[in-house]
Amino acid sequence: MNAVTEWIVVALLLLGSIFLLVGSIGLARLPDFFTRLHAPTKASTLGIGGVLIASCIYFSFDQNGLSVKELVITLFLLITAPITAHMLAKAALHQDSPPLERTRNADLTATAKDRENPTQ
Repeated sequence: MNAVTEWIVVALLLLGSIFLLVGSIGLARLPDFFTRLHAPTKASTLGIGGVLIASCIYFSFDQNGLSVKELVITLFLLITAPITAHMLAKAALHQDSPPLERTRNADLTATAKDRENPTQ
C-alpha cells in the first residue's frame, strides 16, 4: 500500500471518528427525545460510513481485490438509519412524548388519531 492510500484511510478514519464523537455527544447532551434522535441518525451514520469506507479501501489494497463487505454494510446503514429514525419519531408522537416548548410548528405534532380529516 502506498503513502497516498494510507493518508486517505487515515483522513477517513479521523473524519468518521469526529462525526461519531459529535453524534455521541449530541445523544448525551441534547434536551428532548426528538433532538436526541437527530444526532445519532445524522452524525453517527456519517461517522460509521467514513470508518467503513476507510476499512474497505484498506482491505481492498491489502488483499489485492475489492472488499465488498464494508460497502454492503455502509449501504445497509444509509438505507435503514433514516427509516428507523422516522419510525422512532412516529412512535414517540403516538406516545405523546412532548417536544421542547420552543419547537416551531408544535401543533403539527398531534397524533394521527387526533387530527381531523381535511375538507375536500
